[in-house]
Amino acid sequence: MPVVDVDPDELRQLVGTDKDDDELREDMFALGLEFEGWTEDDEFQLEFAPDRLDRLSVEGIARSLRYQYGTDRGVYIPNTNTAEWTIEVDGPPAERPYVTGAVVRGLEFDERSLESLIQIQEKLHATMGRQRAKGAIGVHDLVALKGTAGTGGEKTIRYTSMDPDEERFVPLESEDGMTPREVTESHHMGSQYADLVADFEEYPAIYDDIGLFSFPPVINGRRTEVSEDSRDLLIEMTGTDQWTVDHMCNIVCYALSARGGTVERVTVDYTEDTPGEYAGQTLDRPDFSVKTKTVAHERIESIIGVEFDSGTVLDSLERAGLDGEFDEDAETYEVEIPPYRVDVIHPLDVIDDIGRAYGFNNLEPTYPDVSTVGGRHERSRLEDATRDTLVGLGFEDLLNFHMISTEENYDRLGVEAGTDVLGGGDPVTIREPYSEAYEILRTWALPSLLLVLENNTHREYPQHLSEIGLAAQLDEGENTGVTEHQTVAGVLADTEASYEDARGRLQALAQAFDVELATPPTEHPTFISGRTAEVVLDGESAGVIGEVHPKVLVEHDLELPVAAFEFELDALQ
Repeated sequence: MPVVDVDPDELRQLVGTDKDDDELREDMFALGLEFEGWTEDDEFQLEFAPDRLDRLSVEGIARSLRYQYGTDRGVYIPNTNTAEWTIEVDGPPAERPYVTGAVVRGLEFDERSLESLIQIQEKLHATMGRQRAKGAIGVHDLVALKGTAGTGGEKTIRYTSMDPDEERFVPLESEDGMTPREVTESHHMGSQYADLVADFEEYPAIYDDIGLFSFPPVINGRRTEVSEDSRDLLIEMTGTDQWTVDHMCNIVCYALSARGGTVERVTVDYTEDTPGEYAGQTLDRPDFSVKTKTVAHERIESIIGVEFDSGTVLDSLERAGLDGEFDEDAETYEVEIPPYRVDVIHPLDVIDDIGRAYGFNNLEPTYPDVSTVGGRHERSRLEDATRDTLVGLGFEDLLNFHMISTEENYDRLGVEAGTDVLGGGDPVTIREPYSEAYEILRTWALPSLLLVLENNTHREYPQHLSEIGLAAQLDEGENTGVTEHQTVAGVLADTEASYEDARGRLQALAQAFDVELATPPTEHPTFISGRTAEVVLDGESAGVIGEVHPKVLVEHDLELPVAAFEFELDALQ
């Protein structure tokens, strides 16, 4: 989950409030922002759901609090000046054809506001930008740029391609000129993102009249570096998807607007031979268009459980930063969504905003109007009994996210998608994930346990971990196209962990449920050949057990043996 560092004094200043720290934390919790602790500089550490990317900065959090307090109401669109700058898109790499931009003038930076700008760049890169692979942000001091002058007085910069060995420029945090390839090979910052352009025949480049000043998505040139003395900025964003870079740009522009900056439009001119869907088109950016959602009044009352009058709903919409118009005949609301909200996809997202603005603490609990008595499902009883038995056998019970990255689920464990091994099923893929860490539903639980071990190498050993959780894969035989099951996984990380240790624990678990365990030899790419067996319970194949392969251990920075098993929970019935 994203964590943002926020100076409480700066937050109070931007909100316009004198509330103390405890009151601010309580109000932010109502917005879904959880206080995680203090930094060494006495700043809040706030964790929140990754859908509200407009809150990745102190400016965005302050905006939400002003709406919550009623200081601001409704949709706000920054005023924008006429475009003076054009980004000409002429022959960029086909792998990264899209660009957007904006100019922001009249800023006054200090150390805190400059750090906030850097933080929102980093957080957007890590979330929407997928570590810069899908979208990368470049922020430049406009004074240092010299655009090609047009007949109408406009100034043009050019997004194109370059030979990685022929061009030279001075990158950030360097004193010497380097070629782009040298940057990816030896520059301490550039080498971190070398993989993003490793397969490109030509690298992305942005030029002004002086020369190369940006090498996206890797690094900017030192010539246009932003400092506390900068007043006017050029923001450029390149990526693999126009929607993504446009909305990343909106979030940054809104943050800078909150600092007193004036947003100026930029013309993005795609030439006819530009790869991608915008060839030959001219775009006016940033895209501050407002989208709408239709929400039924009855649906709002049904979900929140309160009988509302239309005035209360409209008031709640405005205090959520939205605007609405009530259609009395249809009993629906036409709701306007501001440009920085990338999370509003369904009417339920609007209803959630209404509920938060109304105040979930104001809701009165009521008994459901049904005549049945609740009870545990048999599967829930089985899960609890299995969990208790595993804890009794010395395992520490875990609860991990069901979503994971493709690399973690397959590549780092040596498994190929679509293969007939445990964990090798075709994944349920998230179409537009907010983070590369959560691209798919996991097909098995062992990758999650190995990630925990990887993150706990500083902890004392032995570490015996287990989890009972969801796994899923595509299945055309199901009505939904997806098959789900509860899976049981365990790992033994110890200096003397072996196949025999794991099998002994598994044997004890099987005996506790009065099922017969057999472990005939098998092969699995995650485990050592000859130290791997199939888990067969009461004659039915249910999983795999073995010693984790050294390649997998090295991949996870583990320096001691790990034995592991995984099988389907239903096999214990």
